[in-house]
Amino acid sequence: MDELELKGSWNELKGKVKQAYGDFTDDDLKHEDGKDDELYGRLQKKTGKTREQVIDWLKSL
Repeated sequence: MDELELKGSWNELKGKVKQAYGDFTDDDLKHEDGKDDELYGRLQKKTGKTREQVIDWLKSL
């Protein structure tokens, strides 16, 4: 996902991520401009997926 795509739909995606993984907190899912890598890292750590798997998963939501 590119930065604009992530930024534009993040609020909607955040809700879907919380539904799929109930242990995510708002801090885990905090997205700040220019910090996509940190967000992907937090998602990787919680899900045990690779960066590519996380990106593909978010695209599928």
